[in-house]
Amino acid sequence: MTVQKPGRRLMHFVPLAFVHKKVTGGGHRALSAGLSLTSMIDFLVVTVVFLLMSFSASGELQVAKGVTLPKAQNTLDMIDAPIVAISGRQILVNGQPAGNTQAIEDSKRMQRVDELFNSLKQQREHWKQVYPNKDFPGVVVLQIDQDVQAVVVKSVFQTAAFAGYPNVSFMVNQMPKASSGGE
Repeated sequence: MTVQKPGRRLMHFVPLAFVHKKVTGGGHRALSAGLSLTSMIDFLVVTVVFLLMSFSASGELQVAKGVTLPKAQNTLDMIDAPIVAISGRQILVNGQPAGNTQAIEDSKRMQRVDELFNSLKQQREHWKQVYPNKDFPGVVVLQIDQDVQAVVVKSVFQTAAFAGYPNVSFMVNQMPKASSGGE
């Protein structure tokens, strides 16, 4: 057997004219396009990693800047409800400013926070327009820094109840469960 020049040899020696024409290209473009599997796999891996990193099954939320949440052992998953955050002296509803705690801290007495009341009332009315045949759940989540004074927490709690949100949940960081000893 002699040494031959490298190149394509598959199907070149079949004695049929139409096979020879297809194998050599016959002056036309090849019918099967060569796809680069490497780039397709790279794209799929990047897409899957992105989706896994951005997916949150338990409703993990970003904590407002400057808020250190208290820790608790008995926790539940997040629910879909307006989030009232108290960071320093500012009150936010779903990230939008809705009042200030300065007056409450100065007087050291419980007060209704009017901007918070109006914002929550507006959200309640919007919910009732969107879901006219359903009962309003009246749930609000409080995201409060662990160093906020108790009178401020009580005032925000009471304002939420006056605005039609009697069911209040507190956002906390979950403490690791202590494993029981070998007994």
